[in-house]
Order: sequence, then structure tokens, then C-alpha cells
Amino acid sequence: MLELLLEMLLELVGEFLLELFFAAVLDLALRAIARIFETFRFANPVLASASYVLLGALAGGLSLLVFPHPLVHPSRLHGINLLVSPIATGLAMSQVGSMLSLQGKGVTRIESFGYGFGFAFGIALTRYLFAA
Repeated sequence: MLELLLEMLLELVGEFLLELFFAAVLDLALRAIARIFETFRFANPVLASASYVLLGALAGGLSLLVFPHPLVHPSRLHGINLLVSPIATGLAMSQVGSMLSLQGKGVTRIESFGYGFGFAFGIALTRYLFAA
């Protein structure tokens, strides 16, 4: 029983760290090219959300090139990672946005819970479906 709990915990932490890494890389990339896209922004939040999920799916596909197998041995509750890890990533990105906002710096969309969750969900779903 303890071994099952430990496996599940390792799976969640591993996937969370991978999703957080890709979200941070995307955030840094968006900040680096922000001047180019200052005028380009989806006015419709549904379209913006869909674009972040698709970007997450793309990042998940790229992660499969480096890590083609699950990061840890899948547990019996393997599908739970489709919610827990994106929620944790969304919360972490929200915290980043809050800290930047308190410092008076501009906040990008991915630095919010909803868009961070969508991006991480795209990664999690792609890895869930295609990691061998």
C-alpha cells in the first residue's frame, strides 16, 4: 500500500515539474517576444484558452521526443494526473503572476490559473495518450 502511494506521488510530482518547466519556458519566450506581439492578442478568452491548450499539446509532443516513456512507472491511478498536475501548475503560474503584479511588472496570460491550467492540461493529455 505504501509503495502504491509512493508511486502515485512520484508520478504526480514528476509530471508537475515537467509541466511547470514547459510553462516557465513558454512564459520566458512570451516575455522575450512581447514587443512583436504587443498588438496581437485574442480578444475572445475561449480562443485564447484553446490556443494555450494547443501550445501545451505541442509542448507535450516535444517532451515525448526527449522523454518518450512515462517519467515514473504509471500507478493504478495514472489518469488522476490529468487533473492534479495541471491544477498544481495553474496555481504555481498564478503565484508567479501575483508576485510580478505586486512588483509592478506586466503579467502575461499564462501567469494566471486558467491559462496555466490549460497549457499544463495540454501537456498532460498528450503525454497520457502517447507516452509509451
